[in-house]
Amino acid sequence: MNALSPWLLTVNAQLNSPDLTAIYEKDVAGYHFKVYLIGDSCWLVASWPKRNRIAFRMAYSPNDKLQLKKIAEKDKKVTFHISSLIGEYQSGLQLPVGNSLVFRLKATLKTSAPLLFPFWPRDIIPLGAAGSDLLAEGDIRVSQVGNRSGLLYFNLSRPKAGSVLYLQNLTALADYNQQTETSAGNTVGGEWPEIGFALPPTLKNKALEANKIYTLGDAYIALSEEVPVDEPAMVRQYLDLLAAIYLQLPKPATTYKHWPDTLQKGLKDLTESPGCWNQVDGNHYLNAYVCDYATPPEIMVQLAVLLPLLDYVEWNDSQLAIMKKIKDGLPAFYDQKLRTIMRWHPKVADTMDGEEEHKKPLVMDSWYLNHPLLNLSRLALKGDEVAKKLFVDSLGYAIKVAHHFNYTWPVFYKMDTLEVIKAETQPGKGGEKDVAGLYAHVMLQAWELTSQKRYLAEAEKAALKLRGLGFELFYQANNTAFSAGALLRLYKVTKKVVYKELSYLCLANLFKNVQLWDCNYGYGRNFPSFFALFPLNDAPYTAVYEEQEVFCAFHDYLKHAEGQDILPAVRLLLAEYIRFVVERAVYYYPPMLPKEMLSEEVKTGEVDASLWIALEDMHDGWEKSGEVGQEVYGAGNAFGILPRHYMQVEDQSFMIYTDYPTYGFSPKKHRPARFKLAGDGRLTSRVMLVKTKKGKMPEFSVTLQDSKETIKGKKTKEGHLEFTVAGDSEIHINWK
Repeated sequence: MNALSPWLLTVNAQLNSPDLTAIYEKDVAGYHFKVYLIGDSCWLVASWPKRNRIAFRMAYSPNDKLQLKKIAEKDKKVTFHISSLIGEYQSGLQLPVGNSLVFRLKATLKTSAPLLFPFWPRDIIPLGAAGSDLLAEGDIRVSQVGNRSGLLYFNLSRPKAGSVLYLQNLTALADYNQQTETSAGNTVGGEWPEIGFALPPTLKNKALEANKIYTLGDAYIALSEEVPVDEPAMVRQYLDLLAAIYLQLPKPATTYKHWPDTLQKGLKDLTESPGCWNQVDGNHYLNAYVCDYATPPEIMVQLAVLLPLLDYVEWNDSQLAIMKKIKDGLPAFYDQKLRTIMRWHPKVADTMDGEEEHKKPLVMDSWYLNHPLLNLSRLALKGDEVAKKLFVDSLGYAIKVAHHFNYTWPVFYKMDTLEVIKAETQPGKGGEKDVAGLYAHVMLQAWELTSQKRYLAEAEKAALKLRGLGFELFYQANNTAFSAGALLRLYKVTKKVVYKELSYLCLANLFKNVQLWDCNYGYGRNFPSFFALFPLNDAPYTAVYEEQEVFCAFHDYLKHAEGQDILPAVRLLLAEYIRFVVERAVYYYPPMLPKEMLSEEVKTGEVDASLWIALEDMHDGWEKSGEVGQEVYGAGNAFGILPRHYMQVEDQSFMIYTDYPTYGFSPKKHRPARFKLAGDGRLTSRVMLVKTKKGKMPEFSVTLQDSKETIKGKKTKEGHLEFTVAGDSEIHINWK
């Protein structure tokens, strides 16, 4: 047990007093809820069926004596009206409904004076067994890092009781954060047993205004009697509880973004802007960042843009000259001596200044070898012979590296000697742990391309290295997402359940690194950020490239999951992440943002606010964005979204758009058009008939499978027709 503060000792003694009387109590599904008013705090004490207890603070006024004015109960919601020296509280308790064991605690305060809060205690105390003043012991599995979800997932192990997923709806704190100029980042966490949410301390002269209502907390809490016995059980519980809370969490409304226009603007600037290109030995190469001429061309950058372009031309049945430009330069990355593709263009690799440890000719970042191989394999499977040769000729080296490091890759190593340059991301944290899954994906592609079973065996050996990594598996978001898809494919091929469970482990790590709240303060009011994904465990910003690749990987995962027995929570969360990417991703482009929120200092290259090339980085609302640079290798953003969310109908004046992924779209000329939405039927998707030509659109009949009743849509000001449809529905669209 860690050292305790006086606040916790005092509260623990008070809540264990035999003379304590509840002001409210209720039994729900075997759980017992009691509310107590003691001194300066109001507490909810929840008891498991085995009588172990946990306390959540509902109201607080330091060194005060709270006064209960009234209790109002309606529709499973109980509101406690409480007077204090700092103002009038309304503390709401929303009790669990139906089979869900999710309850909500929301506190608002109407301030009695201008207030500064230099300190605020955390709001959860694991009390332990009834009749004992010994605090419970437990293990924190997940807590908030930076601006990620205000989330705490923990198990109570002694006395054995169960598990808790606690999610603070940080969106609700926007008025507090705006007024006090504080961030909602790093507000949920703590050290056992003093855990939970604490208001960020206010700054001098940034007080809350008097006689104004502020939300001081809005927590969603899921309880379970299960203490997971192993890693797969823990992962399943985490995903199930997260989905249960997500269903009840307030989610921001989305608006339709017309991606065909965004794509054309981005294509024009990518093609024509000299800041996007460099030239070496007669070939053209994309810069990593706009106007970044100091860094040699990287193979990862070329392929990260080429593959989304290929998605687009296959969808549009068109040709892009830019693709030949990129392809022509790829063979130059192959090193005949090492028999592998290289990260840096060999002709100019020695021009780097070496200021950063990875910017040296023969230094390889572990994922930077496997990621380009994955993209080359995708080209090869589509019939590209040059890509096939580069891929197959590099496989021996990739396997050699995997064997040398026993499928546990460091961060940086020397390509010729395999000397480790940097072993760990941080002391004691290990190297790039998710590269084992990325490598497994590469080997699966090699097996599919060549039918040689040794590659399938390699994939299995690497995949099993992910066991036991828990919530420490994640190194980089896109690689963890590719790992999830590879493991699901391995499960389908081998029928070994361990691989499906490991795919869930990868997904759980990804959903640990999202932001399930909207940063509506400071510059954050200019762009949506709900369900944004962070590229690295400790990254202080979200990034377009990783988000775009995770978006595509999630689409791929859902396609492989079709017809499989997959956790409902997985289907729900993947589809919702995709829906919000389609809403948010356009705000990575600087023309969508006010110039005053763009950083004046740029780490790499330059930022041109008029250019439709995405910023790498979006920050907390009090920080400017774009300080890393304008990311050319994130240019695949629109080219990944458009083909996956717009369905073309031959010789017609409309396209079909959905913000959920879809399955089984019928051929372009057949009617009615049929397709099925992914996701969960408890949530809804936007379906639109998007006008593509002048003049009137046809008359439409939109129905669900096995239903003759048409769904009514609404016409938008642009002339499109919009519908709201439950996830997991099969939709039929006819026209005349």
